[in-house]
Amino acid sequence: MTTCADVEILLADYVDGTLAADRKSALESHLSTCSTCKELADDVAGAVSFMERASDVTAPPELVTRILFEISSGPSHVAVKPSWVRRIFGNRLGGKYLEPVLQPRYAMGMAMTLLSFAMLGRFAGIEVRHLTPADLDPVKIWTAAEDRATRTWQRGVKYYESLRLVYEIESRVKEWRDDGSDVANNQPAAASSPASK
Repeated sequence: MTTCADVEILLADYVDGTLAADRKSALESHLSTCSTCKELADDVAGAVSFMERASDVTAPPELVTRILFEISSGPSHVAVKPSWVRRIFGNRLGGKYLEPVLQPRYAMGMAMTLLSFAMLGRFAGIEVRHLTPADLDPVKIWTAAEDRATRTWQRGVKYYESLRLVYEIESRVKEWRDDGSDVANNQPAAASSPASK
């Protein structure tokens, strides 16, 4: 049995001709007994036939822009409650929550952060061309960075030790030369004194 509430729900499909046969016959039997629903169905059918006779109208482009402005920023935007997406992302690029994020200072900070991560990745030996999800494992990145830092530190210590060794050898050679020249200078004097006696 079809009720008046069912007629309101099924009426659009009935007028379009997309209603199933069993429901269509149940709806038509209700329309034959209920004058209110019959009047509603006739009004809807008349409105649809009027709209089909009307010619297509192309809206001017400025109308769409004006409607969007009125809804988003105009005086009537207070009447339109924004969705949660608009509350987060705002009417344009940034709403009240994302407005601080879109400031130049924040953008430069993010750029510097990305640059720092890129340098850290380069230092850790991660090549972007061959990047896989496994390469983005934080433990793997930390281990690679720590390994690279340890090797760099050890190279620096070796370089320092090598420089120190070279410096000690040069200073000893210089001392030996100085001692050798003193001995050479003293020896002729000692050799000449016995000869003069």
